[in-house]
Amino acid sequence: MAGNAALKAIDWLAFAERVPPNQRAMFNNLKTRSDAIGAKLSSLPEKPVTIDWSFYKTNVARAGMVAEFESKFSALTIPEPKDTATAAINTQEAEANKAAVAYVEASKARIGQYEKEVEHDSLDQMTIDDLNDTFPETKLDKEKHPYWPHKPIAEL
Repeated sequence: MAGNAALKAIDWLAFAERVPPNQRAMFNNLKTRSDAIGAKLSSLPEKPVTIDWSFYKTNVARAGMVAEFESKFSALTIPEPKDTATAAINTQEAEANKAAVAYVEASKARIGQYEKEVEHDSLDQMTIDDLNDTFPETKLDKEKHPYWPHKPIAEL
């Protein structure tokens, strides 16, 4: 059955890295179900087993019944569904790749700018005010928490 369907392989490790911890159970269920369906599909033969019509013609008592079934079976055609989504998915993938490349380039530019700032601001010359200006999350709120450590206990 695998010869007919051109399926993309799923990189489960890369997929698992992007799954948030609160959705890990759903991800595991999806992978288990996908593996079960894949195993079932791979166990099926490429072509269905041929029907031995001569055996049925000799063993079925009613005349003409097997010939009628054989003619109807040979006339049966099962249409395969048309692929209407692959082109749209490929377009979205190309757009996402372009956006990712643009993001990486912008990030490299920001990294270069930050490296210049770090070279300019020597860490041994930095004061606590410089630190608080650069990293506002380090500033202690002495008005809200007047006693040392000037932070909520839960944040320590």
